Amino acid sequence: MRNGTTHCRYAEDVNPAFPAEIMAKPGGEALRDCIQCGTCSGACPMSVHMDLTPRRVIALTRAGLERDVLESATPWLCASCYECQVRCPRDIKVTEVMYALKRRAIEKGMYPKRFPIPVLAKAFYNMVATHGRNSESRLLIELAFRTNPFSLLKMAPIGIKLLRTGRMALGQDHTKNPKEIKAILDAMEES
Repeated sequence: MRNGTTHCRYAEDVNPAFPAEIMAKPGGEALRDCIQCGTCSGACPMSVHMDLTPRRVIALTRAGLERDVLESATPWLCASCYECQVRCPRDIKVTEVMYALKRRAIEKGMYPKRFPIPVLAKAFYNMVATHGRNSESRLLIELAFRTNPFSLLKMAPIGIKLLRTGRMALGQDHTKNPKEIKAILDAMEES
């Protein structure tokens, strides 16, 4: 199932290494223990907004259907409330699996196009990796240009008020040594 439509599955749709790659991430170790009871989907407050339920994401991940999972909006809509984990009878760390899927989607560039959440996550990471800090105004502008440039027109009046009162700046702050932050981020990527 992709984007709500059923279609035939072929061998080229399957990445046999995908389940093992996700299970190798922290929290993904117990993915094979899932009994597909649906408790995670029933407990999830965001499941009504998701294109695939958490139970379905786990099933597709275990089946190696990487594209279906990574192009889904579901991992990005996860509220990280941990309700699924608390209720899971097999102690699957569903929220951690969602984080692993988000990271993988960004790495492979396989996420819903023009969907603001992965664009924001990537822009935030790049800004912190480059400057050691983020700039809310620059982050917002970059997000708008990459997803919906016309949204800037709607936000302009409040932006001008924030600039006038000194509550928002257009400049980019830097840490004393942004390379140290980059080294930390790189070390986290390796683990």
